[in-house]
Amino acid sequence: MVKIRLSRRGSKDRPFYKIVAVDSRTRRDGRFIEQVGTYNPMVEGLNFKVDLDKVDNWISKGAKTSDTVHDIVKKARKAAMAAE
Repeated sequence: MVKIRLSRRGSKDRPFYKIVAVDSRTRRDGRFIEQVGTYNPMVEGLNFKVDLDKVDNWISKGAKTSDTVHDIVKKARKAAMAAE
């Protein structure tokens, strides 16, 4: 099963995450299929970038999102609607 979840990058006390589509059996920071966005919790305000087309494509193929990624995607959709 494919999941869309966070993969941690960055150094100690300076987290930075990639939002990736990955096989659910692989480890958190292991090999991923495709990167669909980024998330930086150290930045205030708009701290994420998400390619909603790629996310929708993976969800249509049966991928599940983690709880955190689900919230980030929901915020990204809201921001995209406000920009239009």
